[in-house]
Amino acid sequence: FGHMMFLTVGHEMPFDRLVRAVDEWCRERNRSDVFGQIGDPGPAGYKPSQFEYKLFIEPDEYERRFQEADLIIAHAGMGSIITALTLPKPILIMPRHGALKETRNDHQVATANRFASRSGIEVAVDEVQLGPALDRLIDKQISVGDAVASPFAEPQLLDTIRDFIHQNDGRAKS
Repeated sequence: FGHMMFLTVGHEMPFDRLVRAVDEWCRERNRSDVFGQIGDPGPAGYKPSQFEYKLFIEPDEYERRFQEADLIIAHAGMGSIITALTLPKPILIMPRHGALKETRNDHQVATANRFASRSGIEVAVDEVQLGPALDRLIDKQISVGDAVASPFAEPQLLDTIRDFIHQNDGRAKS
């Protein structure tokens, strides 16, 4: 599997823990087939050395990179997950943690748990799990099978997403 992977952390905040974990995975596996949108980590933040990246990319480039990638690596943001399911692309998600000031609360942990059982989605709870989860996703020869959602995603998936959004309303349940 020597295809392109797209790492995105979204536009709100950097996610050094995820970026560093992907960089270390690339170093261990001797890979450079990742492109990252990493946000602005600030002067003291982490910048990857093993793969090409930009802090921010325009929406049209974001869309193109997402389309061209064979595999997505992302924070557990609903936008990334829905886009991956819709295209469909296999995705590895690692949630941001409120306690680590990576986001305001633990809504991403809830999101990750909610989608963990779908095929085509791998969840890495933390950076230690990231490498093995990424390897698993690649080993599956990235068969997405029943994770395929057409652009008019099946009603059940849309309901799940809708319920999820309303149930959280931006506030996470602990």
